[in-house]
Amino acid sequence: MTVTLADVAARARVSPATVSRVLNGNYPVAASTRERVLRAVDELDYVLNGPASSLAAATSDLVGVLVNDIADPFFGIMAGAAQTEIGGRQGTGRAGGEKLAVVCNTGGSPERELTYLTLLQRQRAAAVVLTGGAVEDPAHIAAMSAKLSKLADAGTRVVLCGRPPLPGSNAIVAALAFDNRGGGRRLTEHLITLGHRRIGYIAGPVERTTTRHRLEGHRAAMAAEGLGEEAGLDRLTVYGPYDRRSGYDAAQELLRRDPGLTAIVAANDTVALGACAALRDQGLRIPHDVSVAGFDDLPFAVDVVPSLTTVRLPLFEAGARAGRLAMGAEAPPPGGIATISAELMSRDSTAPPRAR
Repeated sequence: MTVTLADVAARARVSPATVSRVLNGNYPVAASTRERVLRAVDELDYVLNGPASSLAAATSDLVGVLVNDIADPFFGIMAGAAQTEIGGRQGTGRAGGEKLAVVCNTGGSPERELTYLTLLQRQRAAAVVLTGGAVEDPAHIAAMSAKLSKLADAGTRVVLCGRPPLPGSNAIVAALAFDNRGGGRRLTEHLITLGHRRIGYIAGPVERTTTRHRLEGHRAAMAAEGLGEEAGLDRLTVYGPYDRRSGYDAAQELLRRDPGLTAIVAANDTVALGACAALRDQGLRIPHDVSVAGFDDLPFAVDVVPSLTTVRLPLFEAGARAGRLAMGAEAPPPGGIATISAELMSRDSTAPPRAR
């Protein structure tokens, strides 16, 4: 026999409306009453009818977290932290106001990103968290603006984590943007201070905001020291995916273009590991022959040998904050936009250049 909301109300000695408020988490309820209702839910093994509930309410208990690649620690850390806040920290096994976080892996595809947003729209998602850099394509930006506006109009809270605000869109509750330009500039300034002048750069995919902003920071530092015109900087810049293989191939290409390079800046820590492997295969020592720096400060960066100089982004803290914003548990920053600082981490993979 199917257990109904009325059965739970009778067991808990409250009204059906009170049971609904406890389960939906959309109205304050006394702690003792909430505990009595949740105990009745457990005893009767009551399961809320999600689709019917979402039809009656503006949104469902579903929150979508979009990532480019869940296997990449950059995205996995943010998604895990957001999911913890969205799912609730009590760990009681009871559902009373928490949401179900669903991680959607786009594979970096703009089309897949839009598809997931459409599916979440159909499910009346309570919130959507979009992580990582955005694609800088006018058609995709227009499509994203239209899609997010529809979600927001339906009551879905839209939060950006690790990506800049969407131009011309008022659908965003909050945008938590990393200071990629500032981090990129400080990283290259560190190498220049050590004495490096011939610095190669391994960039990410050319169409990504993260790629452009980090590269702009690098070139700003180079320009401030009068190190190379644009043509020369272009020659010492290689683009590719944010993966180890890209770093390996790009480092070999940079050495072919300028065998006298004394330092390489990589788009992220994973790319930096690939660059390190390529240098070792060429018989070069790090940092004695070539210094290498990354970005993000992923967990392995401090444990590799030599430990990796990089830029630390507070990925867990940013993901957790995005989760709270998605739940409405934290007030949005002034103007809806917050820039999250990046910290230089100087380690053993960089040192003053030596003649070789």
